[in-house]
Amino acid sequence: MIPVRQCLKLTPLCSQIRHGSRMFPQLKRGSFNRITDEDVNLFAGIVGQNGIKTEELDHYNTDWLNTVSGFTELVVSPKSVEEVAAVLRHCNGRRLAVVPQGGNTGLVGGSNPVFDEIVLSLERLNNISHIDPYAGIVECEAGVILQNLSDKVGEHGYTVPLDLGARGSCFIGGNLATHAGGLRVVRYGQLRGSVLGMRVVLPDGQILDGRSNMRKDNTGYDIKQLFIGSEGTLGVITDVSLLLPQTPVSVNMALFGCDSFDDVIKCYRLSRQCLGEIVSACEFMDSLCMTSVNDILGLASPLEDSHPFYYLVETSGMNMDHDMEKLETCIEKVFESGCATDGVMATSKDQARHMMSLRENIAPALKAVGFNYKYDVSLPIQHMYSLVEKIRNKMRKTEGAFSVGYGHLGDNNLHLNIITPQYCTQALSLIEPFVYEEVSRLKGSISAEHGMGLKKANYLRYSKDPSMIAMMRSLKDVFDPNGIMNPYKLLPWND
Repeated sequence: MIPVRQCLKLTPLCSQIRHGSRMFPQLKRGSFNRITDEDVNLFAGIVGQNGIKTEELDHYNTDWLNTVSGFTELVVSPKSVEEVAAVLRHCNGRRLAVVPQGGNTGLVGGSNPVFDEIVLSLERLNNISHIDPYAGIVECEAGVILQNLSDKVGEHGYTVPLDLGARGSCFIGGNLATHAGGLRVVRYGQLRGSVLGMRVVLPDGQILDGRSNMRKDNTGYDIKQLFIGSEGTLGVITDVSLLLPQTPVSVNMALFGCDSFDDVIKCYRLSRQCLGEIVSACEFMDSLCMTSVNDILGLASPLEDSHPFYYLVETSGMNMDHDMEKLETCIEKVFESGCATDGVMATSKDQARHMMSLRENIAPALKAVGFNYKYDVSLPIQHMYSLVEKIRNKMRKTEGAFSVGYGHLGDNNLHLNIITPQYCTQALSLIEPFVYEEVSRLKGSISAEHGMGLKKANYLRYSKDPSMIAMMRSLKDVFDPNGIMNPYKLLPWND
């Protein structure tokens, strides 16, 4: 293991980018046709010249981590569901592969081309159609940025039941397509539970109009759920109706320093018991995470001393006095139990924002220091950190490598990150499939919230029974018989 301060001297990230087809040399381009000038002209006739891009496409080709890149020559950006339908209808007829793309903030190579697939960008589908201030429902298009959606519904006293670090650039359509989790699943549940209706365009251009504002609709198959988490492999989500919770009046936060992960679990258990319905986030991070954000980004810890682990708890409610009293009682019980050796409670919104920024900026800090191997897994809470310790042991002889663990305790979601100075196939062979084997052995999930994308597709068997994978393939064949939608993603391609 190397000190994080030394990581600043690692190889510049521009040399870390790997073309998807080079990262997986055994992956071969599918039997799709290649775009022609006639195709480009036809698309321009559908979406207009402003909706066509053939130059300066790095942003669309390369993922946020700078680890996977394709080489598309064309980005098409429709402005309406009818334009999406016309584009897909032509692609399906011509057998042109398509990658639907939102804000391109994914971490598993799911929203980027692998070869020369056309990128169908949703960036111009960005209208918020309607907000019902009485029912607490918003209707919007898939290309609306999560932060913009949150700000707009906030004007009416509501909040979006999803929050994550990429809120300033991710699209709500991409959040649905990957079934993003984020920081507040412990409070609002998974995003799919807040989806009332949806409109989707199938690969053949057919529009499935399942838009609805009804909380109760027991009229048969809930088709929209098939597209949530499908990562653009079945169709393109263009519109959604979401049920919104009220914006909390009172938001409070406390950060604790702990000596062991067992102590972190005890803090979590006590906070759930003491705080009950007002808990809105329960996060943990290890000492290397805190050191990373301190040293790389200059974000100072509010605790005077360093600790092996940190536990962050947030409450959200409608009565400041009531919520503060419960949090203060919780803090007292945590210290009485001995599961924390230090702690601080935010006394202002700025302090609360700073505390949460320590957690949210771990990924950007790690991105700045080397090549990131990221693993987003679900595990029984008592085994979450043991996986970090096991991978550290396996990587101990790999020069320049270090591993960190952080995540969402409230929904058993560990973010395991291994960083090396540059991409290294030997390092990857130590990590995979070991991580997936351990997760499978512990009856966890190899993808808690990031999806499968390109990077995890061949490991689906570690979380899904063969009969389940066969059923998923059957659904893919029904919706996309020509296989044009986001090929090489989600389903194994090495069978």
